[in-house]
Amino acid sequence: MDLVEYEEKKHLSREDAAAVLREIADSLARHNDLTFTREGLRYVVDVADMVDLEVEIEIGDENSLEIEIKW
Repeated sequence: MDLVEYEEKKHLSREDAAAVLREIADSLARHNDLTFTREGLRYVVDVADMVDLEVEIEIGDENSLEIEIKW
């Protein structure tokens, strides 16, 4: 299968960013998958029962939070 990458960047309020994270979390918990659309095509990615979770917080001139899930 060819590699498909999906990246989306938005400028949101903190509350709207939290809503996006909740949407992702709900999809993982309830449906065991993630769904996204790219170039008019809908992709459904099944997520394994066990995953590796990495949370990284950087504090400095520009602060950031990165959340990565691999399976």
